[in-house]
Amino acid sequence: MSGRGGDGSGGRRRGDGAAALAGVVAAGAGLALAELVAALIDPASSPVLALGGVVVDSVPPWLKDFAVEWFGTNDKLVLLLSMGVVLAAGAALAGVLERRRPPSGGVLLAVVGLALGVVAATRPGATPVWALPAVLGVGVGVVLLRALVARVPGTASAAVATGLPGDVVTGDPGHVADGASRRTFLTWTGATAAGAVVALVAARAASAGSRAVQVVRDAIRLPSPSTPAPAVPAGADLGIADVAPYVTPNDDFYRIDTALRVPQVDPATWTLRVTGLVDEPFELTWDDVLALPMTEHHLTLACVSNGVGGDLIGNALWLGHPLRELLARARPQAGADMVLSTSVDGFTAGTPLEVLTDPDRECLLAIGMNGEPLPEQHGFPARLVVPGLYGYVSATKWVTELKVTRFADDEGYWTPRGWSALGPVKLQSRIDVPRPGADLTAGEVVVAGVAWAQHTGVEAVEVSVDGGPWQAAELADTVGPDTWRQWRYTWDAAAGDHTVAVRATDADGQVQTADEAPPAPDGATGWHTVEVSVG
Repeated sequence: MSGRGGDGSGGRRRGDGAAALAGVVAAGAGLALAELVAALIDPASSPVLALGGVVVDSVPPWLKDFAVEWFGTNDKLVLLLSMGVVLAAGAALAGVLERRRPPSGGVLLAVVGLALGVVAATRPGATPVWALPAVLGVGVGVVLLRALVARVPGTASAAVATGLPGDVVTGDPGHVADGASRRTFLTWTGATAAGAVVALVAARAASAGSRAVQVVRDAIRLPSPSTPAPAVPAGADLGIADVAPYVTPNDDFYRIDTALRVPQVDPATWTLRVTGLVDEPFELTWDDVLALPMTEHHLTLACVSNGVGGDLIGNALWLGHPLRELLARARPQAGADMVLSTSVDGFTAGTPLEVLTDPDRECLLAIGMNGEPLPEQHGFPARLVVPGLYGYVSATKWVTELKVTRFADDEGYWTPRGWSALGPVKLQSRIDVPRPGADLTAGEVVVAGVAWAQHTGVEAVEVSVDGGPWQAAELADTVGPDTWRQWRYTWDAAAGDHTVAVRATDADGQVQTADEAPPAPDGATGWHTVEVSVG
Protein backbone atom coordinates (compact mmCIF):
# COMPACT_ATOMS: atom_id res chain seq x y z
CA MET A 1 0.00 0.00 0.00
CA SER A 2 2.99 2.29 0.46
CA GLY A 3 3.25 2.61 -3.31
CA ARG A 4 -0.13 4.39 -3.23
CA GLY A 5 0.90 7.07 -0.68
CA GLY A 6 0.31 9.81 -3.29
CA ASP A 7 -3.39 8.90 -3.31
CA GLY A 8 -3.89 9.53 0.41
CA SER A 9 -4.85 12.76 2.13
CA GLY A 10 -1.16 13.77 2.40
CA GLY A 11 -0.73 13.27 -1.33
CA ARG A 12 -3.85 15.28 -2.06
CA ARG A 13 -2.58 18.12 0.10
CA ARG A 14 0.80 18.04 -1.62
CA GLY A 15 -0.95 17.93 -4.96
CA ASP A 16 -3.15 20.89 -4.01
CA GLY A 17 -0.08 22.84 -2.92
CA ALA A 18 1.59 22.23 -6.25
CA ALA A 19 -1.63 23.13 -8.07
CA ALA A 20 -1.85 26.37 -6.08
CA LEU A 21 1.73 27.17 -7.11
CA ALA A 22 0.79 26.39 -10.69
CA GLY A 23 -2.11 28.82 -10.47
CA VAL A 24 0.06 31.62 -9.10
CA VAL A 25 2.78 31.10 -11.70
CA ALA A 26 0.31 30.82 -14.59
CA ALA A 27 -1.62 33.92 -13.53
CA GLY A 28 1.63 35.78 -12.93
CA ALA A 29 2.85 34.93 -16.41
CA GLY A 30 -0.45 36.09 -17.87
CA LEU A 31 -0.24 39.39 -15.99
CA ALA A 32 3.37 39.83 -17.10
CA LEU A 33 2.31 39.42 -20.72
CA ALA A 34 -0.54 41.88 -20.10
CA GLU A 35 1.96 44.42 -18.76
CA LEU A 36 4.11 43.97 -21.87
CA VAL A 37 1.15 44.50 -24.19
CA ALA A 38 0.03 47.50 -22.12
CA ALA A 39 3.50 49.03 -22.40
CA LEU A 40 3.21 48.77 -26.18
CA ILE A 41 -0.36 50.15 -26.33
CA ASP A 42 -0.54 52.61 -23.44
CA PRO A 43 0.94 52.04 -19.97
CA ALA A 44 -2.32 53.27 -18.46
CA SER A 45 -4.09 50.22 -19.97
CA SER A 46 -2.34 47.94 -17.48
CA PRO A 47 -5.06 45.78 -15.89
CA VAL A 48 -3.34 46.03 -12.50
CA LEU A 49 -3.29 49.83 -12.63
CA ALA A 50 -6.88 49.88 -13.90
CA LEU A 51 -8.02 47.72 -10.98
CA GLY A 52 -6.03 49.86 -8.57
CA GLY A 53 -7.72 52.95 -9.99
CA VAL A 54 -11.14 51.45 -9.29
CA VAL A 55 -10.10 50.66 -5.72
CA VAL A 56 -8.84 54.23 -5.21
CA ASP A 57 -12.07 55.61 -6.66
CA SER A 58 -14.15 53.48 -4.33
CA VAL A 59 -12.49 54.01 -0.97
CA PRO A 60 -14.56 55.94 1.61
CA PRO A 61 -13.00 58.96 3.35
CA TRP A 62 -12.28 57.06 6.58
CA LEU A 63 -10.27 54.42 4.71
CA LYS A 64 -8.34 57.05 2.77
CA ASP A 65 -7.52 58.79 6.06
CA PHE A 66 -6.42 55.49 7.59
CA ALA A 67 -4.13 54.70 4.66
CA VAL A 68 -2.55 58.16 4.61
CA GLU A 69 -2.17 58.26 8.41
CA TRP A 70 -0.47 54.87 8.61
CA PHE A 71 1.44 54.73 5.34
CA GLY A 72 1.77 58.37 4.27
CA THR A 73 3.12 58.74 0.75
CA ASN A 74 3.66 54.96 0.61
CA ASP A 75 -0.09 54.40 0.47
CA LYS A 76 -0.03 53.48 -3.23
CA LEU A 77 2.74 50.93 -2.72
CA VAL A 78 0.76 49.34 0.10
CA LEU A 79 -2.33 49.25 -2.13
CA LEU A 80 -0.46 47.53 -4.97
CA LEU A 81 1.11 45.01 -2.59
CA SER A 82 -2.30 44.28 -1.05
CA MET A 83 -3.79 43.79 -4.50
CA GLY A 84 -0.92 41.44 -5.34
CA VAL A 85 -1.67 39.30 -2.29
CA VAL A 86 -5.38 39.11 -3.16
CA LEU A 87 -4.70 38.28 -6.81
CA ALA A 88 -2.15 35.63 -5.80
CA ALA A 89 -4.66 34.05 -3.42
CA GLY A 90 -7.27 33.97 -6.18
CA ALA A 91 -4.77 32.46 -8.60
CA ALA A 92 -3.84 29.77 -6.06
CA LEU A 93 -7.53 28.93 -5.65
CA ALA A 94 -7.87 28.68 -9.41
CA GLY A 95 -5.00 26.17 -9.48
CA VAL A 96 -6.60 23.96 -6.83
CA LEU A 97 -10.02 24.12 -8.53
CA GLU A 98 -8.45 23.23 -11.87
CA ARG A 99 -6.93 20.12 -10.33
CA ARG A 100 -10.03 19.02 -8.46
CA ARG A 101 -12.83 20.08 -10.81
CA PRO A 102 -11.42 20.96 -14.23
CA PRO A 103 -12.03 23.28 -15.99
CA SER A 104 -13.44 25.38 -13.09
CA GLY A 105 -10.04 26.91 -12.29
CA GLY A 106 -9.55 28.07 -15.86
CA VAL A 107 -13.07 29.48 -15.89
CA LEU A 108 -12.36 31.45 -12.68
CA LEU A 109 -9.14 32.84 -14.16
CA ALA A 110 -10.91 33.75 -17.40
CA VAL A 111 -13.76 35.54 -15.62
CA VAL A 112 -11.34 37.63 -13.52
CA GLY A 113 -9.19 38.43 -16.55
CA LEU A 114 -12.13 39.49 -18.70
CA ALA A 115 -13.46 41.62 -15.84
CA LEU A 116 -10.08 43.35 -15.67
CA GLY A 117 -10.33 43.99 -19.40
CA VAL A 118 -13.71 45.65 -18.95
CA VAL A 119 -12.35 47.72 -16.08
CA ALA A 120 -9.38 48.89 -18.16
CA ALA A 121 -11.55 49.75 -21.17
CA THR A 122 -13.87 51.89 -19.06
CA ARG A 123 -11.27 53.96 -17.22
CA PRO A 124 -11.14 57.73 -17.89
CA GLY A 125 -9.48 58.40 -21.22
CA ALA A 126 -9.60 54.73 -22.22
CA THR A 127 -10.43 53.25 -25.62
CA PRO A 128 -11.74 49.74 -26.33
CA VAL A 129 -8.22 48.60 -27.22
CA TRP A 130 -7.28 49.04 -23.56
CA ALA A 131 -9.04 45.72 -22.92
CA LEU A 132 -6.52 43.91 -25.13
CA PRO A 133 -3.73 43.47 -22.53
CA ALA A 134 -6.07 41.78 -20.07
CA VAL A 135 -7.70 39.60 -22.78
CA LEU A 136 -4.38 38.37 -24.16
CA GLY A 137 -2.98 37.94 -20.67
CA VAL A 138 -5.89 35.84 -19.43
CA GLY A 139 -5.84 33.73 -22.59
CA VAL A 140 -2.21 32.82 -22.04
CA GLY A 141 -2.80 32.42 -18.31
CA VAL A 142 -5.58 29.86 -18.80
CA VAL A 143 -3.49 27.83 -21.27
CA LEU A 144 -0.53 27.82 -18.88
CA LEU A 145 -2.78 26.95 -15.94
CA ARG A 146 -4.11 23.86 -17.69
CA ALA A 147 -0.62 22.83 -18.83
CA LEU A 148 0.96 23.23 -15.39
CA VAL A 149 -1.86 21.59 -13.43
CA ALA A 150 -1.73 18.65 -15.86
CA ARG A 151 1.84 18.11 -14.68
CA VAL A 152 1.17 18.30 -10.95
CA PRO A 153 2.46 15.07 -9.33
CA GLY A 154 -0.38 12.74 -8.43
CA THR A 155 -2.78 14.24 -10.96
CA ALA A 156 -4.22 11.65 -13.33
CA SER A 157 -3.58 13.82 -16.35
CA ALA A 158 0.08 14.10 -15.37
CA ALA A 159 0.74 10.62 -16.74
CA VAL A 160 -0.47 11.73 -20.13
CA ALA A 161 1.31 15.08 -19.93
CA THR A 162 4.67 13.52 -19.03
CA GLY A 163 4.35 10.32 -21.05
CA LEU A 164 5.17 8.25 -17.95
CA PRO A 165 3.60 4.87 -17.13
CA GLY A 166 1.24 4.40 -14.25
CA ASP A 167 2.26 3.12 -10.82
CA VAL A 168 4.12 -0.11 -11.53
CA VAL A 169 3.48 -1.32 -7.99
CA THR A 170 -0.26 -0.86 -7.87
CA GLY A 171 -1.04 -0.87 -11.54
CA ASP A 172 -2.98 2.41 -11.07
CA PRO A 173 -2.74 4.35 -14.37
CA GLY A 174 -3.60 7.59 -12.57
CA HIS A 175 -0.70 7.34 -10.10
CA VAL A 176 2.49 8.71 -11.63
CA ALA A 177 6.06 8.05 -10.59
CA ASP A 178 6.42 11.00 -8.23
CA GLY A 179 10.12 11.67 -8.78
CA ALA A 180 9.86 11.95 -12.54
CA SER A 181 6.60 13.93 -12.54
CA ARG A 182 7.91 16.28 -9.86
CA ARG A 183 10.93 17.07 -11.98
CA THR A 184 8.70 17.66 -14.98
CA PHE A 185 6.36 19.90 -12.99
CA LEU A 186 9.21 21.95 -11.56
CA THR A 187 10.80 22.28 -14.98
CA TRP A 188 7.61 23.57 -16.54
CA THR A 189 6.86 25.84 -13.58
CA GLY A 190 10.37 27.26 -13.54
CA ALA A 191 10.32 27.84 -17.29
CA THR A 192 6.97 29.64 -17.01
CA ALA A 193 8.20 31.81 -14.15
CA ALA A 194 11.33 32.65 -16.13
CA GLY A 195 9.18 33.60 -19.09
CA ALA A 196 7.15 35.89 -16.84
CA VAL A 197 10.33 37.62 -15.68
CA VAL A 198 11.44 38.07 -19.29
CA ALA A 199 8.04 39.57 -20.16
CA LEU A 200 8.27 42.02 -17.24
CA VAL A 201 11.78 43.07 -18.27
CA ALA A 202 10.56 43.52 -21.84
CA ALA A 203 7.61 45.57 -20.57
CA ARG A 204 9.99 47.83 -18.70
CA ALA A 205 12.13 48.21 -21.79
CA ALA A 206 9.07 48.88 -23.95
CA SER A 207 7.99 51.62 -21.59
CA ALA A 208 11.36 53.33 -21.99
CA GLY A 209 9.66 55.48 -24.56
CA SER A 210 7.75 57.11 -21.70
CA ARG A 211 11.08 58.09 -20.17
CA ALA A 212 11.57 60.26 -23.22
CA VAL A 213 9.25 62.69 -21.43
CA GLN A 214 11.91 63.06 -18.74
CA VAL A 215 14.47 63.87 -21.43
CA VAL A 216 12.13 66.51 -22.87
CA ARG A 217 11.55 67.97 -19.40
CA ASP A 218 15.26 68.18 -18.67
CA ALA A 219 15.81 70.11 -21.91
CA ILE A 220 13.19 72.78 -21.16
CA ARG A 221 14.39 76.26 -20.30
CA LEU A 222 11.71 78.09 -18.37
CA PRO A 223 10.89 81.67 -19.36
CA SER A 224 11.93 84.46 -17.03
CA PRO A 225 9.06 85.80 -14.94
CA SER A 226 7.67 89.20 -15.82
CA THR A 227 6.68 89.42 -12.14
CA PRO A 228 9.46 87.85 -10.07
CA ALA A 229 8.87 86.73 -6.51
CA PRO A 230 10.32 88.80 -3.66
CA ALA A 231 13.61 87.49 -2.32
CA VAL A 232 13.31 85.16 0.65
CA PRO A 233 14.35 87.13 3.75
CA ALA A 234 17.50 85.93 5.46
CA GLY A 235 15.49 85.47 8.64
CA ALA A 236 12.88 83.18 7.06
CA ASP A 237 14.89 80.09 7.96
CA LEU A 238 15.97 79.88 11.59
CA GLY A 239 18.53 77.19 10.79
CA ILE A 240 17.34 74.79 13.49
CA ALA A 241 18.16 71.16 12.78
CA ASP A 242 15.14 68.95 12.04
CA VAL A 243 12.79 71.91 11.53
CA ALA A 244 11.25 71.89 8.05
CA PRO A 245 13.15 74.36 5.82
CA TYR A 246 11.33 77.44 4.63
CA VAL A 247 11.49 76.21 1.02
CA THR A 248 10.86 72.48 0.59
CA PRO A 249 13.18 70.76 -1.93
CA ASN A 250 11.30 69.16 -4.82
CA ASP A 251 12.44 65.66 -3.88
CA ASP A 252 11.08 66.11 -0.35
CA PHE A 253 7.76 67.67 -1.33
CA TYR A 254 4.83 65.47 -0.37
CA ARG A 255 2.86 63.69 -3.07
CA ILE A 256 -0.76 62.66 -2.54
CA ASP A 257 -2.95 62.02 -5.59
CA THR A 258 -5.08 59.30 -7.18
CA ALA A 259 -2.54 58.26 -9.86
CA LEU A 260 -1.01 54.82 -9.22
CA ARG A 261 1.37 55.47 -12.11
CA VAL A 262 2.77 58.95 -12.66
CA PRO A 263 1.27 60.15 -15.96
CA GLN A 264 3.83 60.65 -18.72
CA VAL A 265 2.63 63.72 -20.60
CA ASP A 266 4.50 64.88 -23.68
CA PRO A 267 4.39 68.69 -23.89
CA ALA A 268 4.37 68.41 -27.69
CA THR A 269 0.90 66.84 -27.60
CA TRP A 270 -0.43 68.41 -24.39
CA THR A 271 -3.15 71.08 -24.57
CA LEU A 272 -5.20 73.03 -22.05
CA ARG A 273 -8.84 73.71 -22.91
CA VAL A 274 -10.89 76.44 -21.27
CA THR A 275 -14.54 75.50 -21.77
CA GLY A 276 -17.99 75.55 -20.20
CA LEU A 277 -20.06 78.59 -19.34
CA VAL A 278 -17.83 81.03 -21.20
CA ASP A 279 -18.35 83.31 -24.18
CA GLU A 280 -14.90 82.69 -25.64
CA PRO A 281 -13.71 79.10 -25.16
CA PHE A 282 -10.14 78.48 -26.29
CA GLU A 283 -7.28 76.00 -26.25
CA LEU A 284 -3.59 76.47 -25.48
CA THR A 285 -0.61 74.40 -26.57
CA TRP A 286 2.60 74.11 -24.59
CA ASP A 287 4.25 76.71 -26.81
CA ASP A 288 1.28 79.01 -26.24
CA VAL A 289 1.73 78.71 -22.48
CA LEU A 290 5.46 79.39 -22.67
CA ALA A 291 4.70 82.62 -24.54
CA LEU A 292 2.42 83.92 -21.76
CA PRO A 293 3.64 86.41 -19.12
CA MET A 294 4.87 84.48 -16.10
CA THR A 295 4.56 85.21 -12.39
CA GLU A 296 6.64 83.77 -9.55
CA HIS A 297 5.01 83.16 -6.19
CA HIS A 298 5.98 81.41 -2.97
CA LEU A 299 3.07 79.26 -1.83
CA THR A 300 2.58 76.57 0.78
CA LEU A 301 0.39 73.66 -0.32
CA ALA A 302 -1.36 71.37 2.15
CA CYS A 303 -3.26 68.11 1.74
CA VAL A 304 -6.67 67.84 3.38
CA SER A 305 -5.60 64.42 4.68
CA ASN A 306 -2.87 66.02 6.76
CA GLY A 307 -3.54 65.22 10.37
CA VAL A 308 -2.62 67.53 13.26
CA GLY A 309 1.17 67.64 13.31
CA GLY A 310 1.38 65.84 9.96
CA ASP A 311 3.91 66.37 7.16
CA LEU A 312 1.63 66.40 4.09
CA ILE A 313 2.50 70.05 3.52
CA GLY A 314 5.31 71.90 1.78
CA ASN A 315 6.37 75.33 0.58
CA ALA A 316 7.79 76.04 -2.88
CA LEU A 317 8.50 78.79 -5.38
CA TRP A 318 6.05 78.37 -8.26
CA LEU A 319 6.30 79.83 -11.75
CA GLY A 320 3.15 80.18 -13.82
CA HIS A 321 0.53 82.30 -15.54
CA PRO A 322 -2.28 83.84 -13.45
CA LEU A 323 -5.48 81.85 -13.79
CA ARG A 324 -7.59 84.99 -13.47
CA GLU A 325 -6.14 86.20 -16.77
CA LEU A 326 -6.97 82.94 -18.55
CA LEU A 327 -10.50 83.07 -17.20
CA ALA A 328 -10.90 86.74 -18.11
CA ARG A 329 -9.93 85.84 -21.67
CA ALA A 330 -12.68 83.18 -21.72
CA ARG A 331 -15.28 85.62 -20.32
CA PRO A 332 -17.30 83.53 -17.82
CA GLN A 333 -21.06 83.84 -18.09
CA ALA A 334 -23.43 85.07 -15.41
CA GLY A 335 -24.37 82.39 -12.89
CA ALA A 336 -21.09 80.49 -13.13
CA ASP A 337 -19.50 79.96 -9.71
CA MET A 338 -17.07 77.04 -10.10
CA VAL A 339 -14.18 75.90 -12.26
CA LEU A 340 -13.90 72.14 -12.69
CA SER A 341 -10.28 71.34 -13.49
CA THR A 342 -9.52 67.94 -15.05
CA SER A 343 -6.31 65.95 -15.00
CA VAL A 344 -5.05 63.72 -17.79
CA ASP A 345 -5.81 60.73 -15.52
CA GLY A 346 -9.45 61.77 -15.02
CA PHE A 347 -9.13 63.39 -11.59
CA THR A 348 -11.22 66.54 -11.14
CA ALA A 349 -11.31 69.39 -8.63
CA GLY A 350 -14.03 71.97 -8.14
CA THR A 351 -12.68 75.42 -7.24
CA PRO A 352 -14.77 78.54 -6.52
CA LEU A 353 -14.63 80.87 -9.52
CA GLU A 354 -14.40 83.90 -7.23
CA VAL A 355 -11.19 82.50 -5.71
CA LEU A 356 -9.54 81.94 -9.10
CA THR A 357 -10.49 85.42 -10.30
CA ASP A 358 -9.55 87.22 -7.06
CA PRO A 359 -7.09 89.99 -8.06
CA ASP A 360 -5.39 89.72 -4.65
CA ARG A 361 -4.76 85.98 -4.86
CA GLU A 362 -1.96 84.50 -6.99
CA CYS A 363 -3.72 81.45 -8.42
CA LEU A 364 -1.43 80.03 -11.09
CA LEU A 365 -1.33 77.65 -14.00
CA ALA A 366 2.10 76.54 -12.80
CA ILE A 367 4.84 75.16 -15.04
CA GLY A 368 7.84 75.59 -12.71
CA MET A 369 8.71 74.56 -9.18
CA ASN A 370 11.72 75.88 -7.27
CA GLY A 371 13.45 77.09 -10.40
CA GLU A 372 12.97 74.06 -12.63
CA PRO A 373 10.17 72.58 -14.75
CA LEU A 374 7.57 70.77 -12.68
CA PRO A 375 8.76 67.29 -11.71
CA GLU A 376 6.67 64.57 -13.36
CA GLN A 377 5.24 63.45 -10.01
CA HIS A 378 4.16 67.00 -9.27
CA GLY A 379 2.22 67.62 -12.45
CA PHE A 380 4.54 68.12 -15.44
CA PRO A 381 3.94 69.88 -17.75
CA ALA A 382 1.31 72.02 -15.98
CA ARG A 383 -0.78 72.06 -12.82
CA LEU A 384 -2.82 74.43 -10.67
CA VAL A 385 -1.69 76.05 -7.41
CA VAL A 386 -4.20 78.08 -5.40
CA PRO A 387 -3.46 79.93 -2.15
CA GLY A 388 -5.73 79.18 0.79
CA LEU A 389 -7.42 75.98 -0.45
CA TYR A 390 -6.57 72.35 0.18
CA GLY A 391 -5.21 70.51 -2.83
CA TYR A 392 -8.22 68.24 -3.28
CA VAL A 393 -10.32 71.22 -4.45
CA SER A 394 -7.64 73.18 -6.28
CA ALA A 395 -4.22 71.69 -6.98
CA THR A 396 -4.98 69.59 -10.06
CA LYS A 397 -1.82 68.05 -11.54
CA TRP A 398 -1.30 67.22 -15.21
CA VAL A 399 -4.22 69.56 -15.91
CA THR A 400 -5.85 69.43 -19.35
CA GLU A 401 -9.14 71.33 -18.96
CA LEU A 402 -10.69 74.21 -17.06
CA LYS A 403 -14.46 73.99 -17.28
CA VAL A 404 -16.36 77.02 -16.03
CA THR A 405 -19.55 75.68 -14.48
CA ARG A 406 -21.73 75.73 -11.33
CA PHE A 407 -21.48 73.84 -8.07
CA ALA A 408 -25.13 72.91 -8.62
CA ASP A 409 -24.23 71.15 -11.88
CA ASP A 410 -20.80 69.57 -11.32
CA GLU A 411 -18.75 67.96 -8.56
CA GLY A 412 -15.05 67.42 -8.08
CA TYR A 413 -13.63 63.92 -7.63
CA TRP A 414 -13.72 63.85 -3.82
CA THR A 415 -17.05 65.61 -3.17
CA PRO A 416 -19.35 62.65 -3.95
CA ARG A 417 -17.00 60.53 -1.83
CA GLY A 418 -17.91 62.45 1.32
CA TRP A 419 -15.54 65.41 1.33
CA SER A 420 -16.63 69.03 1.51
CA ALA A 421 -17.12 70.89 -1.77
CA LEU A 422 -15.23 73.85 -0.33
CA GLY A 423 -11.81 73.30 1.20
CA PRO A 424 -10.32 76.39 2.88
CA VAL A 425 -7.06 75.56 4.66
CA LYS A 426 -7.39 75.43 8.46
CA LEU A 427 -5.11 77.48 10.73
CA GLN A 428 -2.50 75.04 12.04
CA SER A 429 0.87 74.81 13.79
CA ARG A 430 3.31 71.96 14.28
CA ILE A 431 6.15 71.08 16.65
CA ASP A 432 9.14 69.70 14.71
CA VAL A 433 11.58 69.64 17.65
CA PRO A 434 11.77 68.06 20.09
CA ARG A 435 10.37 64.84 18.65
CA PRO A 436 7.69 62.89 20.53
CA GLY A 437 9.25 60.67 23.18
CA ALA A 438 12.56 62.54 23.16
CA ASP A 439 14.89 62.25 26.18
CA LEU A 440 16.12 65.75 27.00
CA THR A 441 18.61 67.27 29.41
CA ALA A 442 17.31 69.70 32.01
CA GLY A 443 17.93 73.34 31.20
CA GLU A 444 17.31 75.38 28.08
CA VAL A 445 15.53 73.39 25.36
CA VAL A 446 14.62 74.79 21.96
CA VAL A 447 11.05 74.04 20.92
CA ALA A 448 10.49 74.90 17.25
CA GLY A 449 8.39 74.15 14.21
CA VAL A 450 6.18 75.75 11.57
CA ALA A 451 2.75 77.36 11.45
CA TRP A 452 0.49 78.21 8.51
CA ALA A 453 -2.64 80.14 7.62
CA GLN A 454 -2.47 80.39 3.82
CA HIS A 455 -3.66 83.65 2.31
CA THR A 456 -4.27 85.11 5.76
CA GLY A 457 -0.86 84.80 7.37
CA VAL A 458 0.40 83.80 10.80
CA GLU A 459 0.59 86.63 13.31
CA ALA A 460 1.66 84.78 16.47
CA VAL A 461 2.64 81.37 17.83
CA GLU A 462 2.43 80.34 21.48
CA VAL A 463 3.72 77.38 23.46
CA SER A 464 2.28 75.82 26.61
CA VAL A 465 3.97 73.25 28.86
CA ASP A 466 1.84 70.85 30.91
CA GLY A 467 -1.26 72.96 30.42
CA GLY A 468 0.38 76.06 31.84
CA PRO A 469 0.09 79.62 30.54
CA TRP A 470 0.72 80.28 26.87
CA GLN A 471 4.11 81.81 26.15
CA ALA A 472 4.93 83.77 22.99
CA ALA A 473 7.33 82.14 20.54
CA GLU A 474 9.71 83.97 18.22
CA LEU A 475 8.44 84.11 14.63
CA ALA A 476 10.75 83.88 11.63
CA ASP A 477 10.39 86.23 8.69
CA THR A 478 8.28 85.30 5.67
CA VAL A 479 7.79 86.29 2.05
CA GLY A 480 4.08 86.81 2.56
CA PRO A 481 0.82 85.43 3.94
CA ASP A 482 0.64 82.50 1.51
CA THR A 483 3.53 80.60 3.11
CA TRP A 484 4.19 78.94 6.41
CA ARG A 485 6.42 80.51 9.07
CA GLN A 486 9.04 78.94 11.26
CA TRP A 487 8.94 79.65 15.01
CA ARG A 488 10.96 78.83 18.09
CA TYR A 489 10.60 79.02 21.87
CA THR A 490 13.32 78.54 24.48
CA TRP A 491 11.99 76.43 27.33
CA ASP A 492 13.68 76.15 30.73
CA ALA A 493 12.97 72.46 31.12
CA ALA A 494 12.84 70.87 34.58
CA ALA A 495 13.31 67.17 35.21
CA GLY A 496 10.29 64.95 34.68
CA ASP A 497 7.78 63.99 32.02
CA HIS A 498 6.16 66.88 30.19
CA THR A 499 3.59 67.64 27.50
CA VAL A 500 4.33 70.54 25.16
CA ALA A 501 1.56 72.11 23.06
CA VAL A 502 1.53 74.80 20.36
CA ARG A 503 -1.13 77.05 18.91
CA ALA A 504 -1.11 79.83 16.31
CA THR A 505 -3.03 83.05 15.73
CA ASP A 506 -3.63 84.35 12.22
CA ALA A 507 -3.49 87.92 10.92
CA ASP A 508 -7.25 88.29 11.39
CA GLY A 509 -6.94 87.54 15.11
CA GLN A 510 -8.37 84.01 14.89
CA VAL A 511 -6.80 81.68 17.46
CA GLN A 512 -6.21 78.07 16.49
CA THR A 513 -8.96 75.92 17.98
CA ALA A 514 -8.29 73.19 20.51
CA ASP A 515 -11.29 71.22 19.23
CA GLU A 516 -10.03 67.99 17.73
CA ALA A 517 -11.44 66.90 14.37
CA PRO A 518 -10.22 64.33 11.83
CA PRO A 519 -9.22 65.30 8.29
CA ALA A 520 -12.59 64.29 6.79
CA PRO A 521 -14.61 66.05 5.56
CA ASP A 522 -12.76 69.38 5.36
CA GLY A 523 -9.48 69.28 7.28
CA ALA A 524 -8.15 68.35 10.73
CA THR A 525 -8.16 70.68 13.73
CA GLY A 526 -6.66 70.63 17.23
CA TRP A 527 -3.42 71.56 18.99
CA HIS A 528 -0.30 69.60 18.23
CA THR A 529 1.31 68.21 21.37
CA VAL A 530 4.43 66.16 22.07
CA GLU A 531 5.36 64.25 25.20
CA VAL A 532 9.02 64.31 26.28
CA SER A 533 11.15 63.21 29.23
CA VAL A 534 13.66 65.55 30.86
CA GLY A 535 16.48 64.10 32.96
